[in-house]
Amino acid sequence: MAEAADFQGTGPSPARPWLRRTAALLAGAPLLAGLLQLPAAQTADATGQTSATASGQSSAKTASDSRSVAIALDSVTPAAPGDNDTLTVSGSVTNKGKQTITDAHVDLRVGPELTTRSSIDSVSQRTDYVPGIDGVEVGESYAKEFTKLTPGVAQRFSISVPTDELDLGGSGVYQLGVSLSGQTSTQAWEQVLGIQRTFLPWQPDGADTKTTTTFLWPLVASSHMTAETGSNEQQTPVFSDDDLAKEISAGGRLEQMVSLGRDLDVTWVIDPDLLASVDAMTRGYEIQGEGDTTTPGTHQAVAKQWLAQLQKAVAGKEVVALPFGDPDLASLAHNGTDVPGSLSHLKDATDVAATTVRSVLHVTPSTDFAWPVNGAVDPSIVKVATSAGADKVIARSDSLEETSGLPYTPSAARPIGGGTTAVVADSRLSTAFQGDLTKASTTTLAVQRFLAQSLSVNLQTGKQRSIVVAPQRTPTASQARAMARAVTVLQDGTWSEGQTLTAAAEARPDPEATTKVPSASSYPSSLRKRELPRATFEQVATTQEKLDHFKVILTFESRVVTPFGRAMNREMSTSWRGRAAEATVFRDGVETYLDDLIDQVRLIDKSETKLSGRSATIPVTVQNNLVQGVDNLVLRLTSTSPTRLEIGGNAYSEEPVKVSGGHSQSVKFSTSAKANGRATVVAQLFTEDGQAYGDPVTFDVKVTEFTATVMLVIGGGFLLLVLAGFRMYTQRKRAAARRAAEDGADSGDDSTGGPGNPEDPEDRLTQDSGTPGGEADPQQPSDPTPDTAAESADPSGTGERVDR
Repeated sequence: MAEAADFQGTGPSPARPWLRRTAALLAGAPLLAGLLQLPAAQTADATGQTSATASGQSSAKTASDSRSVAIALDSVTPAAPGDNDTLTVSGSVTNKGKQTITDAHVDLRVGPELTTRSSIDSVSQRTDYVPGIDGVEVGESYAKEFTKLTPGVAQRFSISVPTDELDLGGSGVYQLGVSLSGQTSTQAWEQVLGIQRTFLPWQPDGADTKTTTTFLWPLVASSHMTAETGSNEQQTPVFSDDDLAKEISAGGRLEQMVSLGRDLDVTWVIDPDLLASVDAMTRGYEIQGEGDTTTPGTHQAVAKQWLAQLQKAVAGKEVVALPFGDPDLASLAHNGTDVPGSLSHLKDATDVAATTVRSVLHVTPSTDFAWPVNGAVDPSIVKVATSAGADKVIARSDSLEETSGLPYTPSAARPIGGGTTAVVADSRLSTAFQGDLTKASTTTLAVQRFLAQSLSVNLQTGKQRSIVVAPQRTPTASQARAMARAVTVLQDGTWSEGQTLTAAAEARPDPEATTKVPSASSYPSSLRKRELPRATFEQVATTQEKLDHFKVILTFESRVVTPFGRAMNREMSTSWRGRAAEATVFRDGVETYLDDLIDQVRLIDKSETKLSGRSATIPVTVQNNLVQGVDNLVLRLTSTSPTRLEIGGNAYSEEPVKVSGGHSQSVKFSTSAKANGRATVVAQLFTEDGQAYGDPVTFDVKVTEFTATVMLVIGGGFLLLVLAGFRMYTQRKRAAARRAAEDGADSGDDSTGGPGNPEDPEDRLTQDSGTPGGEADPQQPSDPTPDTAAESADPSGTGERVDR
């Protein structure tokens, strides 16, 4: 009864042959319609009781029998026929029962005009045959006959009927049924054993007023690119897997989205992260393996080809750029606004969006639009969506519902206050291509229903309206093909014309349409359950804090800040909804990699150092395993026992540190000992703003002061050294005097004695010296003082020299 009321209450029906008019009238009397379906032998007698042969033919039985044959409609061409066209419906029938069906035939049934959008929904939900409402057969001359249908065996059919034989009236949406009639051994009379319904949009002439339709064509994918950039100067990007290459390869989801959308009048909605990732693949990339291993990616040519095709596809079309990584606005609004820094990440993601799209696609995109999940909004979502600069929010009509009882669908644009425009997409049209559309039959039903709803909107009123279609973010390849078929029919049709999203947002809003944003309690619980938790934004904040601390020491901070900034945008992506485990792995990977980089700049551990004497220098080594140099660091060496050991005359001393990439540097500190014993020393790196960097290194210094005995030994050794020097001096002086006397003897003066006189005192001294001429033996040590140099230790703790 409800369906009958829907299609009867909106004005005069077009002229029909008397049989079709009779069928329409019988729609209001299902009992009589059921009687008309019975064979003559089963009509009621004068008392109102049916004959014995009809006793088992209850309405419930009829409903059950009408589902014993499954009918699949694989194609309806043309999808929106015009005058002088021939409608061809093809598909298959399958006997799901246990008995063979005989004397069967498939025929078309044109039902009544459906004049409301709700009546289209009602027809889509019915599965049983309803006499009268499902119309009458077009005619035997067009039927496809089957001698028998064996259980479980599918058989093909194709029926072609000229449109002028369908008895269609004026423009409208008509129910189109494909039914199979036959009989079984236990029910030996003709009956409808199966029916499948679809819709026939009928607008043979161009509409006086056409709907302007905006269809969003989303290019969005899940995150694949990590924060890692490889340990080389080229910063080779590292991907978590190679799945993106599959999507952009021939036949892949994203490849089909581009090839299908190229010829469509659509508005492209693109996540810049997808463009950045594919662009990175064109220059070489690596794929994460087991542990810390990576393997080279091999799909550079595929990436280049996909980007080239996309550049051609978007040329001259409107492109809307989402914030980088497609952040989950609803999750941020509900769980992240009170976490410091979360909104700043959204602002960064918005700022970099236009630059990314422009550099890769060479077009200037619009960044004025925010797109919450499924277009579901509440005040907090709108506030967050517009906080980064967007002044238009793509909502959906099942969220921003009409409350004024409008008998038609209003235009999409709605001013919702604060200079913000809600662009409300039609929920029926936007959800038409969800679900499994891998079968031709389900695709055909989805396309015909979409077209029926679109024409129904246009026929509601003679006033032109702007309608927006916002499908799911990541359509499958089969869903994309169905969408493309529907948009193609609209482009070639007679009741709709294309329009950009910006034009739809700027269209004059309907003054009677609702502009009130629903409350937070109205947000769907099914969507709230899949939101990113608060822990997501807390971990992002922790990673950002570490990055801020790390970047101040880098000489080329952009090499680290940029990849990690984009990685944190990806951590907030809408694509993580329903994938909590994968999201956690991604976030942990980003933070762990940052920790690894921070640890590449560190102090080398030291073992115990021995210090003999009152003063010495202690070296501490800073190692930098990064590719780039580090600066703005200070190394502080602190003595925990300054009464025993001072550093630079105080309890601690600091020295600036600057280390080139891949190098180490030893920093030397002057120390002075005050007493014997062991002193603990702590080395710690600090940034110039006083923040500790990395882990401290603690080691012991063993101090040994000089005792009186040691001083006496040293003094005695010094005295011996002086005496030896004096002796050498006197010996050389006497030798010189002797040589002078010898020179005198050669001239005839023998009074002084010759050198051969063994009794000469000088000769005796020379002989006592043990060397000719009185010189000291060069093999004898000239300095008997023992070596008092301190022991030292190498960088790992043993053998490193401690300079005095």
